[in-house]
Amino acid sequence: MAFGLKKKELIEWKRKIDNGEIAFLTHYWLDDRFPGCKTVTKVGCADLEKLKNWGKKYGLKEEWIHYRHDGYSHFDLLGDTQKKILKEEGIDHPLQ
Repeated sequence: MAFGLKKKELIEWKRKIDNGEIAFLTHYWLDDRFPGCKTVTKVGCADLEKLKNWGKKYGLKEEWIHYRHDGYSHFDLLGDTQKKILKEEGIDHPLQ
């Protein structure tokens, strides 16, 4: 279940994706399959090759992309992977 997400943040994330940028969106998220994870970061890009290559930099597999027909395909980052990648990208983890 996703929550704590502002409409303005979602619109900005989608705008960046539509412009071919690698876009980050972090929000609160709870799922019993991932105990201890309280947030998820979605990393998307309309240019799927660019997204795949970005993911390879961090050891993310292409099959981990959540392919969406609406054009907002993305990786979901959780836990330690999320923290490590956000730090390497120079993004302060906005939610703790």
